[in-house]
Amino acid sequence: MKVVDFLKQKSEILAKHPFELKDWLSPSIRDYWIEFLNKAHVNGWTKTESIASNGTVNQNVAPAPVELHPEAAKLMETLNGSLGEEIHVGEWLTIDQDRINRFADVTEDHQWIHTDPERAEQESPFKTTIAHGFLTLSLLSVLTDSVDPDNMKFPTAKMTVNYGLNQVRFPYPVKSGNRVRARTKIQSVTPIKRGLEIVQEISVEIEGCRRPGCVAESVVRLYF
Repeated sequence: MKVVDFLKQKSEILAKHPFELKDWLSPSIRDYWIEFLNKAHVNGWTKTESIASNGTVNQNVAPAPVELHPEAAKLMETLNGSLGEEIHVGEWLTIDQDRINRFADVTEDHQWIHTDPERAEQESPFKTTIAHGFLTLSLLSVLTDSVDPDNMKFPTAKMTVNYGLNQVRFPYPVKSGNRVRARTKIQSVTPIKRGLEIVQEISVEIEGCRRPGCVAESVVRLYF
């Protein structure tokens, strides 16, 4: 079958069965597709119709508004007032060779650029060993004080959950012996059931270096 014929056939099928597309998609993309359809009200649906998680149409079901806990509403107002602004700068943390070696043991990644200082001095363009990118990433929790019970970033929340990362980059390697710290900005705050979803841009600063060791868009959920 020619590509053009295949596409024509599929377009005709989708016109008759618009939800078949969801079966081709990964679970994460499928959620976005369903959300899009709910917002677009495709095929002339009324505002009282919505789409269930299995892709079927629910008649006369209006989306329920999210009722925020008073503390969540208060925090959301505060954070919305500081969107795009730097809200936190962490303490310096030294990334020494022992920490790098222990991370290599845990992940079984013993590449010489991380664990062989003598060879790195001779052959690496950095003239020393460097930390694994994932080591830098794994330290975001401590660098942002998210695991310090005496210095909580969101003390009014009962529980904070790491929901994932939208994107991650490692612009410059962290060399053995470097000190790093995290700088955090709030990108967005969205109400969810029983709490808030917060998207943060976290940049890991390397002492004395213009370029960061890591830039990540982190998603956390707070429950109240």
